[in-house]
Amino acid sequence: MDNIQKNKELVIEYFNAISGFRKTREILVKFLADQHLIEHIEFFDSVFPAYEIFADEITAEGNRVVVRARVKGRHEGELNGIPPTHKSVDFPFAIGYEIENNKIINHWLIADQMALMEQLGVMNAVAES
Repeated sequence: MDNIQKNKELVIEYFNAISGFRKTREILVKFLADQHLIEHIEFFDSVFPAYEIFADEITAEGNRVVVRARVKGRHEGELNGIPPTHKSVDFPFAIGYEIENNKIINHWLIADQMALMEQLGVMNAVAES
């Protein structure tokens, strides 16, 4: 199996290990050497406990893997000054990983924050014309 396929399979294994479960430090360090991503996941899991992630598309090239995906969860913790709404959310995001020695060492992330804020009820949906 080539490295590109191994990297894609690592990301799939990682998603399966954290989706729908509390994200423990132990499971995160098994897959991640990127401290910023670990901190982001720990924070997000405190806001949306045991959130789920669903990969819609995975693309890989060299030591990089890009995933177009969705997050599903329930807002149970404070998010940037927004108290828990207990509302369910489902919004898209894209994330890119750099992989070395079978671990994620770097990432970038872009999420549809407007969709998240609309679902939390703190922002009105933009009217379609």
